[in-house]
Amino acid sequence: MLTITTHQRNLLVLCALRIEKKSIDWHLIARTCQSPEALNVVLGGDIPEDSTVTRKNLPLLRAALPHIDEARARVETELEAASTAGGRLTTVLDEDYPANLRLIPNLPPFLFYLGDLQERDARSAAVVGTRNATEVGMRRAVNMARGLVEKEVVIFSGLAKGIDTAAHTATLNSGGRTIAVMGTGIAAKIYPAQNKPLAARIVEQGGALLSQFWPTSAPATWTFPRRNVVTSGATMGSIVIEASATSGAKMQARIAAEHGKQVFLIHSLATSEPWAAKMIEDGRAVEVVKMEDVLSRLGTAERVQRAGQQRLQLALAGL
Repeated sequence: MLTITTHQRNLLVLCALRIEKKSIDWHLIARTCQSPEALNVVLGGDIPEDSTVTRKNLPLLRAALPHIDEARARVETELEAASTAGGRLTTVLDEDYPANLRLIPNLPPFLFYLGDLQERDARSAAVVGTRNATEVGMRRAVNMARGLVEKEVVIFSGLAKGIDTAAHTATLNSGGRTIAVMGTGIAAKIYPAQNKPLAARIVEQGGALLSQFWPTSAPATWTFPRRNVVTSGATMGSIVIEASATSGAKMQARIAAEHGKQVFLIHSLATSEPWAAKMIEDGRAVEVVKMEDVLSRLGTAERVQRAGQQRLQLALAGL
């Protein structure tokens, strides 16, 4: 049975508020509602952030608040679905909210998940790449995941076919911990369907399925680019194995650079894709020739936890 606090429920209600099919910017909610006091300020019709985004969203908030009962009903429906699926919840109000995510400006206000979240997830890397992977690319993803597991790095990926599947599977086969960041809700059907057994195995072997969407959310064209934001934000860095100029993995490399995260592009990618060569040339990415090129640039989980707490204190000071 899913149990949540009053503050968690009120945060979800804010996210569910809608007027004329528009909702309040979730990233704004996440940045400004990291304490019960700040949450109450927003529920009272004000937003403690001086920004263009606030000025755009404040009228929307005040127009939507009279319809709060509809939002509460939506939240209860979603919570029931999450509970039925065996899901759990963490929000920006909670200590177990991933520390890496607190360090980005476009963090999600809540995460539903299956399995467990752990403090050691802070020392993590995303291993990503194209769905249409070559056999060589799949082998490289496997070798990368195995090498990182040997050094107790938690592996994140997106549960897609191709490189993502290879990274998750190799991590599990090596006895490591892996987290799948989903492009759907935790109570929706697994996408792609062929990875339903893999998803179950991730949870069974102590990993987690993580989603920033409402539990009943089905896959959509816009959900997967948004998933890339969390896959980048929840880790110390992103390792791209194979990715064309139109690949979602290329998008994640860009997002990770914008987040100030480490971006690792393996040598074969750097020599075959102009976009990858340009990122390395501009100093926005590191070319990976050997495993040490990645490991030497990953910090400790403790350092990330401290940075996350510092960011939280800054957010509270701005109230």
